[in-house]
Amino acid sequence: MTQPDLFGESFARAGVAILRGFALTDDIALVAAIDAIVAEAPFRHMMVPGGGRMSVAMTNAGIGWVADTRGYRYDRADPLSGQLWPDMPPIFVDLAHRAAREAGFDFSPDGCLINRYEPGAKMGLHQDINEGDYSAPIVSVSLGLPATFQFGGLKRGDPVEKITLHHGDVVVWGGPARKSFHGVLTLKAGHHAIGGHRYNLTFRKVL
Repeated sequence: MTQPDLFGESFARAGVAILRGFALTDDIALVAAIDAIVAEAPFRHMMVPGGGRMSVAMTNAGIGWVADTRGYRYDRADPLSGQLWPDMPPIFVDLAHRAAREAGFDFSPDGCLINRYEPGAKMGLHQDINEGDYSAPIVSVSLGLPATFQFGGLKRGDPVEKITLHHGDVVVWGGPARKSFHGVLTLKAGHHAIGGHRYNLTFRKVL
């Protein structure tokens, strides 16, 4: 159930919903599904076009997002193995659909980028613009250590709001907010039942 109280934070943006604790009832199954995916397609630190190494470790299910010195793109195959990325587990698809519906969107994802943040990892402000269908929202699920999520406007220089995301929280953005800049500040060390890291599942409609 959506909880509008953001633990004292004030946030209101057309096209954005923060669903506190929405994934809590599925957390154990979600982590098990991540483990199964990683057994087929291990986490790796991708390179960016400028030659830098991303601090966040990544893998994919469904249609995968890939970054390297040639640019950013989606690919059905894992460039490390040459094999197709693992299929999205039914629990992934179901959770993304239910969260999007709670936020007022009809959404069936075909790709999930799985990020693993260790303490010290971060994600700079960016837009999700490699997808072919901007009418579909982005659904982002947080598991593990808390993180500070940054949400800006449609221009890089727009004001940024900071939101603390906890284990089980889900953020959905689409419509007028679909191309908003967003990122994650440096993850702080801590302990959680799933380990000393944070998982982020980001569901997209690629095709």
